[in-house]
Amino acid sequence: MNDNQTINRAGLISRRKLITAATATAGVALTRTADGRVVQTTAQNVPETPEDPTKVPGATSSVIGGRSPFEQPERILTSERGARTPLQDLYGMITPSGLHFERHHGGVPQIDPDRHNLLIHGMVERPLKLSLRELKRFPAVSRICFLECAGNLYWYGREENTPGDICGMTSQSEWTGVLLSTLFREVGIEPKATWFLAEGADAAVMTRSIPMSKGWDDAMIAYAQNGEAIRPEQGYPMRLLLPGWEGNTSIKWLRRIEVADAPFMTREETARYTEVYTDGTAHMFSFVMNARSIITFPAYPNRLQPGWVEIRGLAWSGRGKIQRVDISTDSGHSWASAQLQPPVLSKAHTRFRHLWQWNGAETQILSRSVDESGYVQPTGPELVKMRGRPDTSYHLNPITAWTVRRDGAVVFRVEDLWQGVG
Repeated sequence: MNDNQTINRAGLISRRKLITAATATAGVALTRTADGRVVQTTAQNVPETPEDPTKVPGATSSVIGGRSPFEQPERILTSERGARTPLQDLYGMITPSGLHFERHHGGVPQIDPDRHNLLIHGMVERPLKLSLRELKRFPAVSRICFLECAGNLYWYGREENTPGDICGMTSQSEWTGVLLSTLFREVGIEPKATWFLAEGADAAVMTRSIPMSKGWDDAMIAYAQNGEAIRPEQGYPMRLLLPGWEGNTSIKWLRRIEVADAPFMTREETARYTEVYTDGTAHMFSFVMNARSIITFPAYPNRLQPGWVEIRGLAWSGRGKIQRVDISTDSGHSWASAQLQPPVLSKAHTRFRHLWQWNGAETQILSRSVDESGYVQPTGPELVKMRGRPDTSYHLNPITAWTVRRDGAVVFRVEDLWQGVG
């Protein structure tokens, strides 16, 4: 058989497979629920499968691999400007790039990487303009860390909440790029410089003031995510990455860094990302995301049978490593330490597991994280005692719970977050 015959035979096998088992297709639509949420729905055609797959030639190789048509996890679309990660559908510690949460203020820009530049100027000795190609000439680093939206808490006042509904605005990737400190040394930072402005190339021209200390510490300019170029929703062709800090500071589609001796007091850090309290006070520049955890199984809409259950979930902290995760299976009356799945990395999602024998009685299950700084994830009332009663949804990380009913149904525990607080 010559090469042409080989190619033709491969084509015949491919066409036969398409006839007998077409790949799944999906039509996407947006619908609004009674409580005001925007939900993405899909209509999928699941392919036919042979009774004995050993008797039918399989698919030929393709230039891009895809998921099994029987595995179709989807993000939770909340609006035209955001989508949450379905935490309950994931395994391990890395979020697939296509399921990473999304948040933007002016839409996702289409940027030609050959025409995009990063300007570094201000209180520097040698202003610098870098193309993507020039940025990639600097020594590269990779690190695994989470990103989380500052407003990552949703309640809806209903039991039918999944883990992704509650706090799906957090995701984790392996990021690759250049340390910002490397670029700072290249341009020569003036001694009196204490802040820098990061500016994006999106329609909102997103800007945030960042202390120079973070830039010298672990900040990086990322151009790759999970082994490939950053996706447009995550800032292609380059973004600022500030591990452990609220997501809005990790400016996407980064085009400019201006070094100065004071914060710039931009719209996004005055009208937006400032924590307001009911006593009239406000807290600015509260960058670090505190320790948090959530049980991802069992959770709504799971249904249990009496017997052994492995409780699973995620914990993370912007202050460093997770030191311990406590689990309560009796509505918070007693706690036991969960097993942490290695590797336990700094400023990263950590998987935890705990074996529990459910006896069929109604109860509530909770998780509580503790990080290496000694910070303990608080209840809602404890959070208010520490910081005051909030009037905004930023930096809220209270312990959340799931109710396991006698019939095995698992639902979100609806509560007044600040119950019992004056």
